Amino acid sequence: MKLGKYLAAMAFLGTLGSGASYTQTTPPKMKMTTDIPVAITTPDSVDTRIGTLKFFDGFPDDATVQKVYDNLDFQAGVQAFLSGMPGASLAAMHAGFSKLGVQNNTILLYQNRLDSKSLFLTGNTDSVYFSTWLNLKDGPLVLETPPNVLAFLDDAWFQYVTDIGNAGRDKGKGGKYLVLPPGYTGPVPEGYLVAKSRTYGLWLMGRGFKVNGDLKPAVDGIKKNLRIYPLSRAANPPATKFINGSGVDLNTVHSNDFSYFEELNEVVQEEPSEALDPERLGLFASIGIEKGKPFAPDARMKKILTDSAAVGNATARAMLFRTRMKDAYYYPNSAWFTTFSGGYEFLLQPGVRNLDARVMFHYYATGITPAMAMKMVGIGSQYAAAFVDFEGKPLDGSKTYKIHLPPNIPAKDFWSFVVYDNQTRSMLQTDEQFPGIGSEVKTLVVNPDTSVDVYFGPTAPAGHESNWVQTVPGKGWNVLLRLYGPLQPWFDKSWKPGEFELVK
Repeated sequence: MKLGKYLAAMAFLGTLGSGASYTQTTPPKMKMTTDIPVAITTPDSVDTRIGTLKFFDGFPDDATVQKVYDNLDFQAGVQAFLSGMPGASLAAMHAGFSKLGVQNNTILLYQNRLDSKSLFLTGNTDSVYFSTWLNLKDGPLVLETPPNVLAFLDDAWFQYVTDIGNAGRDKGKGGKYLVLPPGYTGPVPEGYLVAKSRTYGLWLMGRGFKVNGDLKPAVDGIKKNLRIYPLSRAANPPATKFINGSGVDLNTVHSNDFSYFEELNEVVQEEPSEALDPERLGLFASIGIEKGKPFAPDARMKKILTDSAAVGNATARAMLFRTRMKDAYYYPNSAWFTTFSGGYEFLLQPGVRNLDARVMFHYYATGITPAMAMKMVGIGSQYAAAFVDFEGKPLDGSKTYKIHLPPNIPAKDFWSFVVYDNQTRSMLQTDEQFPGIGSEVKTLVVNPDTSVDVYFGPTAPAGHESNWVQTVPGKGWNVLLRLYGPLQPWFDKSWKPGEFELVK
């Protein structure tokens, strides 16, 4: 095309795009004309949920272009919120730990158990937690681990690295793990249990257990045996320090507003691109989060991402509070469901990810390990969550509920309820340090047939003070039932917990 004709054509298209009126005539039938299937064409005007879209013989006008790009960026923002949640969750964990100086050989140890002052997604009140953030940028780290713990390492994208302790390669006897950074090609000495990480940052999380109801043996065992130090200093390792986390005001929960994307950007910038799949990294890049580049959205994009975070957060809450995954429910017409659907990889079938399940879990909980998904009679633990009462109404902190656990509760070791705040998904902050109850509570009243009745409400019902868990008027709440050493009646569903019944 000659330059003059080209410029004239562009000028004509410019008048179309600017919203100028035009008349589209039916094209003449040419020698090569055939019948074109209607399904592959685009009408001149299409009414959609984002408004009326207009075209000149398939060419979108300027208003349509703006609408669809706004919609595309909004959709990408929502999907980035949902699919980036594993990384944002651990970015928040890292940020919280950093404020306390918890990294590498400085360990956060909940010597008097985790309580509601620390915001952790669905932590429990039953164990002695220990945790830290590992940074491999200076080279491999050695972990000397204590016996009789359940622990694991997840990378910065919440991808499983290794189990440690009772479910790990040391088989609960304690051992020396060597954690290698991405792309490490240096020497690997013998005598270590080697773990390779795809990211430089990792989360170590573990728990020790009471001995005859006593926390002290677990605390002492962790302090005596847990050591973390650089491989380069193995001949003369530095001391490992412990910070008591019990009663500490700490937030480890990701944001639900625009700052969520800033948390996500931190992980993208800090970690190798090879650590995550190109599809998700491409999604993040489409909204301006790309490794090696500043995340600096303009006013238009910041508004879109602010809306995306709001809708993404609402979507995650719908997936959790009102899940549409029918197979997540343990029983028909029941509130009880699992938040760990599809195993630790959240698979519908080999090679097919259950995206709703991944979002539901990461919005509610932390910790990716095969050990949490194993179904072994008498070993490990099982979890059931409930957010609604027997009528399907949200649990209300202003009301009092009763739940009946039938006889022969199927837990070889012990069972517990812990109550969580619907807003933070962390322990509900009440007048009680530990917002829960269980079989290890010495004052718990057990019925003659071994069944147990538990009450939840703002004040204790008269005569049931020993079996009461406090809630807060004006706040919604949810609960996890944990069975430690779950027995066969749990797995075959011949034993079923009751539903939350309103006490009037």
